[in-house]
Amino acid sequence: MDAKTAQLLDGKALAEQIYTQLQQQIQQMQPTVGRAPGLAVLMVGDNPASAAYVQNKERACAKVGIASYGQHFPTETSFSELEKVIQALNQDDRVDGILVQLPLPDHLDAVALLHQINPDKDADGLHPLNLGRLVRSEPGLRSCTPAGVMRLLQEYKIDVKGKQAVVVGRSILVGKPLAMMLLEADATVTIAHSRSHDLPTITRNADILVAAVGRPGLITAEMVKPGAVVIDVGINRVTNDAGKSRLVGDVDFDSVQRVAQFITPVPGGVGAMTVAMLLQNTVWSYSQRQ
Repeated sequence: MDAKTAQLLDGKALAEQIYTQLQQQIQQMQPTVGRAPGLAVLMVGDNPASAAYVQNKERACAKVGIASYGQHFPTETSFSELEKVIQALNQDDRVDGILVQLPLPDHLDAVALLHQINPDKDADGLHPLNLGRLVRSEPGLRSCTPAGVMRLLQEYKIDVKGKQAVVVGRSILVGKPLAMMLLEADATVTIAHSRSHDLPTITRNADILVAAVGRPGLITAEMVKPGAVVIDVGINRVTNDAGKSRLVGDVDFDSVQRVAQFITPVPGGVGAMTVAMLLQNTVWSYSQRQ
């Protein structure tokens, strides 16, 4: 018999819609503000994955009309040099969003650098002040990946109210802020992680299952409740025996899509939404300055 497969949550298509909306919003606001919105992405070292992400972000900025003030620094750049650059960008009236591309080289303290960014220009939504605003349900800049997940659920009219949501992963980048956002949307939230006992029993209870741990194929079909919504935040590069590499998520897509009702693809799911939310954050900061 022909098994029914899950409906794809197409992050790439939704991101394109968001870009169109942002472009129109910028065109309307620019005559009043007198300049385009500005985003500064700081990259240190030459991690090829990071370089590709930064290029992707800059292309997206150009598409919607955001000016890029990105800077690329050699690996050995010191903390105090970067600190000076961030302070200057905090003062720069052309810049609405500042983002430090992670991971950073080992000698740099990412958290301490993040603390240097003016919270109102924190395009990644990761400053402690913005995380605090999220916890208190106050307006503010939201972490891009979790905000992208919520926007995707909203677009496909997936109501989370009263649903059992399980987030696998507790990072400050995704797991914790996403759990808070789901809670704010009236879901009942469980956070599972590497120390959780009997992960399959926990995940099988989920109406909405989010995988955000960075382990390829961790979530298999027998861990998923039939008819669940499965959101795959993982982006892992795996190489086959022939030496060819491809991107996969934390979910074993082929088996899980036969069980779930909705599923995000990798690539083309949450990753595309992360960039769209980064631009949305930048435009939001821009609109706050009027």
